[in-house]
Amino acid sequence: MKRNARSGRYLFLGTAMLCVLGSGAWAEEPFDMDALVEAARKEKPITVYDSTGKIVEMAKNFADKYDVGAEGSKVKASAQLEMIIREARANNIQGDVSIISDAPAAMAQLIPQGFAESWVPPDFAGNIAAEHQDPLTVVTSANVWAYNTELFDKCPVTNIWQLTEPKWKGKVAMQDPLGKASYVDWFNQMAKHGDEKLAAAYKDLYGKELQTEETSATAAWVKALAANAPLLTDADAAAADAVGAPGQSEPFMGLMSSAKFRDNAEKGMKLGLCKDLKPWVGWLYPGVGLITKGTDSPNAARLFIHYVMTAEGIAPQAVDGKMSTNREVALPEDEPSGIAAVLDQLLPYSMATSLDDWDARETWQDFWRVNYQK
Repeated sequence: MKRNARSGRYLFLGTAMLCVLGSGAWAEEPFDMDALVEAARKEKPITVYDSTGKIVEMAKNFADKYDVGAEGSKVKASAQLEMIIREARANNIQGDVSIISDAPAAMAQLIPQGFAESWVPPDFAGNIAAEHQDPLTVVTSANVWAYNTELFDKCPVTNIWQLTEPKWKGKVAMQDPLGKASYVDWFNQMAKHGDEKLAAAYKDLYGKELQTEETSATAAWVKALAANAPLLTDADAAAADAVGAPGQSEPFMGLMSSAKFRDNAEKGMKLGLCKDLKPWVGWLYPGVGLITKGTDSPNAARLFIHYVMTAEGIAPQAVDGKMSTNREVALPEDEPSGIAAVLDQLLPYSMATSLDDWDARETWQDFWRVNYQK
């Protein structure tokens, strides 16, 4: 038994023990997988929150593998944030593990205010890049630009600046940035880490330097896109339908999760990935794995985190193009979107500026609201 000086909590793990360090990351002292499983089996069943319905299957597979009770619950990131905070304040923990796609909220509220903490499985730490360890990023997911393969032999645009031109007015489908925080985070990530590439893409397309009164090339592009009356949806499914439904005569371009490409086989959709789009074919956002403080099942929670960092554990999401941060876990060869071939053409998410994303959300939302034209 070991008492943590920061939290005052005693942590048991059979013959192995874990201690808390720094910002909530756990370190081994030492790590014993067999002991973790044994300790987890003595605890109450866990509930795992995630914004994908695949978490139900993942929790069932976990329970069957380890004989540890677990239930997956599909909960949007914004609702996860609210539930975790409310449950902690009421001292009534219902969710034990959260895989939350709102990294800025995790960094700004859940971790520093002590509602949840991160644990990196020690036996996988060497396979996870440092930028994905504090806190632990379980998966990175892609939102990508898509077109209708029934209407075009290849993507009808080669540069995202073309989507601001009159030809595509009212013909770009995407989730509403006012209702989807990750979209305004994407704007901020572009401004922080991709602005030069966006300005260069403008010059490549038009043969001249971008001239704008806005503070960045990103702001200029976002303003132009908003003014071009994109079709805003409340879910990726609606954007995918607008772009990929068969039998269309009016083409749409769209931005959506790579997961929607499974609808090509399941629903006869005609979605194609814009593989050569400049400067990026899409963007990545993280799914942060957190354990709620006060859980009655800390060992079962850590065992689940360990499980989802394996190829077997993440498999239900991997088929949707969601990528494990464990470098030994690859996407399936038959993943339907084909993003494995264009990973270097996706704008990565930088956790280093996630707090900037949090602080800038309202500013970007106001900017979108002012410039959006229906």
